[in-house]
Amino acid sequence: MASEQKNFEISLSESAAKRISFLTQQGEDKGKKLRISVLGGGCSGFQYKYELVDTIESDDIIIKNDGATLIIDQVSADLLKGSVVNYIESLGFAHFEIKNPNAASKCGCGNSFSI
Repeated sequence: MASEQKNFEISLSESAAKRISFLTQQGEDKGKKLRISVLGGGCSGFQYKYELVDTIESDDIIIKNDGATLIIDQVSADLLKGSVVNYIESLGFAHFEIKNPNAASKCGCGNSFSI
C-alpha cells in the first residue's frame, strides 16, 4: 500500500505545487499526479525523470502540498532525501529544479547528478 508522507524529507516549494496543480487540472492530464524518478544515466551518473501518471504503486511515497500530489518510488526517495522540488520560471525558460543535498555534483542543465 502506498504511504502518504507529509514529511518524507522531500518537499515541494510553493511554486512547484502551483505548477503541478495547474498541469494536473488541464485536459487529458486532469487528475494525474507528477512522478519523479531517479534513473541511471545522464552526463553525471543519475538523471531525474518527470512524468504525469494515473497510477500509484503500492510502495510509492506520496507527498502532498497545496493540492499538488508528488509520487516518488522507494529507490528514488532514498536518493532524494532532504531535497526540495522547485519550479523556476524566467524570461528564457521554465523548468522543475531539484535541490538535492545528496548530489556531490550536477551537470550544467541540472537534470543529472552524481553522488
